[in-house]
Amino acid sequence: MVRLPLSPDDIERGERLGAFLRRARGDRPMLRVALDAGVSPETLRKIESGRVATPAFSTIAAIAGVLSVSLDEIWSAISESEVRAGSATDPGMRAVS
Repeated sequence: MVRLPLSPDDIERGERLGAFLRRARGDRPMLRVALDAGVSPETLRKIESGRVATPAFSTIAAIAGVLSVSLDEIWSAISESEVRAGSATDPGMRAVS
């Protein structure tokens, strides 16, 4: 199976996801959150640092459950700046002449 390279948008979204999860974790130890979510501490560390820009849905769902945040909250937080940038940068949103 060939994995396609990540786009700059994928990388940026992964960085926003990591930042959101770090804030949501707060003062809770990374080890405890990772173990409670059933993921390795290294996996959580990579997600929080943005090194894993597209983690598995089940991994994010498990971490969200431990952190008591909804998947809707996560999606809203990581897609927020895309919506703000929206029509100015999205080629699909440009007027056709």
